[in-house]
Amino acid sequence: MQDIYRYIDAHFDEAVALLTRLVRQPSVSAQNWGLGEMADLCVTELRDAGFPARRLDLGAAPALVIGEAAGRSPRRLMWYSHYDVQPAEPLELWDTPPFEPTQRDGKLFGRGASDNKGDFAARLWALRALRAVRGELPASVVFLLEGEEESGSPNLPALMRQYGPLFAAEAGLLEASGVSQDGRPALTLGVRGLLYIELAVRTAVRDAHSAYASVLPAAVWRLNWALSTLKAPDETILIPGFYDRVRPWQEDELDALRATPNEEETQRKEMGIKDFLGGVRGLEYHKQLLGRPTCNICGIQAGYNGPGLKTVLPCEARAKLDFRLVPNQRPEDILEKLRRHLDAQGFSDVEIHPIAAHEAPVRVPISDPFVGFCARVSEEYAGKPAIIHPSSAGTIGVSAMADVLSYPMISASGGAGYWGSNVHAPNEHIRLSDFAHAIKYHALLLQRFAES
Repeated sequence: MQDIYRYIDAHFDEAVALLTRLVRQPSVSAQNWGLGEMADLCVTELRDAGFPARRLDLGAAPALVIGEAAGRSPRRLMWYSHYDVQPAEPLELWDTPPFEPTQRDGKLFGRGASDNKGDFAARLWALRALRAVRGELPASVVFLLEGEEESGSPNLPALMRQYGPLFAAEAGLLEASGVSQDGRPALTLGVRGLLYIELAVRTAVRDAHSAYASVLPAAVWRLNWALSTLKAPDETILIPGFYDRVRPWQEDELDALRATPNEEETQRKEMGIKDFLGGVRGLEYHKQLLGRPTCNICGIQAGYNGPGLKTVLPCEARAKLDFRLVPNQRPEDILEKLRRHLDAQGFSDVEIHPIAAHEAPVRVPISDPFVGFCARVSEEYAGKPAIIHPSSAGTIGVSAMADVLSYPMISASGGAGYWGSNVHAPNEHIRLSDFAHAIKYHALLLQRFAES
């Protein structure tokens, strides 16, 4: 592989230029900003790299992009990425504009540089290097690029039902994992599920003067009382039956968690908190982070929040909530239990509006041969044994793909970002040295995939 690595080093400026073009194009799915232009740019970059590519549209939904090419081996690998990004606000906290990619201190700054355009650029440039040096790809590859992952993938289930057979393969790689603080590669074998909803309360046809608060119902208080029934001060979720289907940890998963480096102190200091919930450390921290379902209030909207004084009694209040779910919980079941709970507590007037597509938790067993293969490749490249995370704490649209595609899909090492990349935050960036390593890793992985 040294010839491939030398080519990557010699042409690294071209790889950075590719990533710069991708980051410069805004593609904020939450604001429906630049998605069509970004999809077209991905098609162009894939075609320039020798991949016949096209958009797969479904009405007004952001398009999937597919790019595929045959290799010497008949084996076929699917690579999933997404081309949409999080909103960049608050803009005033960026040192440089989020969609004007900027290099400084050996890093590339810009929204999407890490999540997820860096991964896509690294994978695409790895394939360009393999073709340039060897004249062909060692195995067949199909790219699946999604345009609304950052908005909960609401249209991915329908898109997969229509186009899923185009992504047939033996295995799939999701968004790439990175490396630990001590340089060990990481594999992530699944995601938590997601139920994202909005609760809404309306108590009158219009706002009123706050002098009438003694005789008119208050929407904000009504919502507050409803929310207070969902979780106890000790963090226990109070919805009856919420924990009934939670699958206990498997022994090999616990072994993997025990082998995970304890990096939580760095997070605690960076977040400026005194302690984690329950004072957890070590194994208990990882078990709670990855295996404990949540009920989180993402935001509350009601009344007047501007400068100065406005004495108002709001007639409407809304709150956005997300529930992160673990095997074997199902979002549809939790939604039904939430409705029954609110009704039983006297809050039948509180409306529930699902915001995004439901995502069931997905987890590939540690014993799956593809997990072992990716762990061996990671160790070969890094010279250190891989860390295996049984699940991510977050969620991507894996369940929509898993419902159609029958092969294992995991996140392997080779991510362009690192633990300090400020993903979803101002001043998102990657270290260019990590970007170079990500390109080389993916080239090695495809070569070994063809040989395995």
